[in-house]
Amino acid sequence: MPVPFSADDTARLHETLREVVADGASPGGVVVAGSTDGHQHVMAAGVVAPECGPQSPTAHALYDIASLTKVVATWPLVGRSVRDGLIDLDAPVRDSLPVMSGEAPSGEATVRQLIAHTSGLRASTRLDHYRGADLPLHELLCREPLEDTPGTHRYINRGYILLGLALTHLHRRPLDRIAADMWDELGMHSTFYGPVTRTPDVAPTEQRLPGAPRTWGTAHDDNAALMGGVAGHAGVFSTPADLATYAQALLSADGTHPLGDWLASSLVPQAAIEPGLDRGLSWILAHGGSVAYHHGFTGTSLYLAPSTGRYLVICTNAVYNGPARTRLAPLRALALKTISST
Repeated sequence: MPVPFSADDTARLHETLREVVADGASPGGVVVAGSTDGHQHVMAAGVVAPECGPQSPTAHALYDIASLTKVVATWPLVGRSVRDGLIDLDAPVRDSLPVMSGEAPSGEATVRQLIAHTSGLRASTRLDHYRGADLPLHELLCREPLEDTPGTHRYINRGYILLGLALTHLHRRPLDRIAADMWDELGMHSTFYGPVTRTPDVAPTEQRLPGAPRTWGTAHDDNAALMGGVAGHAGVFSTPADLATYAQALLSADGTHPLGDWLASSLVPQAAIEPGLDRGLSWILAHGGSVAYHHGFTGTSLYLAPSTGRYLVICTNAVYNGPARTRLAPLRALALKTISST
């Protein structure tokens, strides 16, 4: 049976959201706490951004979700491709990409290793270094040497860039169109790859240079921006309401549903991150695998607790004020503690 959040749970979450906003962690933000029995509580604080007006953000404000792209776009699309026989998790990713001749050390990494961040690929990714290159991006990435022995956990964006390119090749369609069809099926009608029109409901992110326009409606991630805003690791915009819809769909899918089966298999630990935390397929696993979550650099988070039917969504544009991780730590720590309790 689902275990709804208590009034005390939501009160603490709301108060902590207010506190981190008051402390300058973000101009504002929204937290959605829900469960599969339909109980849902939406909490908001602050503003979307000073330039967007004095109104508080709502569950329909649009945020750059950054690395949540990995679990909202790439991970479910890989799962569907595995189900349809298009991808073998334990085959080299080069098998899912256009044919390459010659050695491609990074192309030998398996899809499982890429999605679990155990591939050994180079961790630093600067796509601007490839400007003017004659080879296509997938080949440039695959021809690079490995940096580590496969099997050890290290968070690497380029693995998801390769997965996005593989999905495009296998489906013979752009990644944003494949993802859009999936989100439409799930009822996520306000989730898409950017760029998006700048409106008061779209959260701006960072001002990179003094006097320069703030990033607003385009991907905050440099590599995603260089790819036109469409990449496997970042670039998606979504709302708290849509992320809650997504969480509800994942948690409500039983073992006979493709989403349910894929989620269950993804919550099997693939590698240790640190004591108490493991990496599954894409998701971080905590409390013995009873909780799965992922963060986005811009200030977003998504938490799932399949055994209690609970989910938590955090949407902020904390990078508006600089690096978000430390500033949001109190809210994220409370979110993990709260969703882990029964």
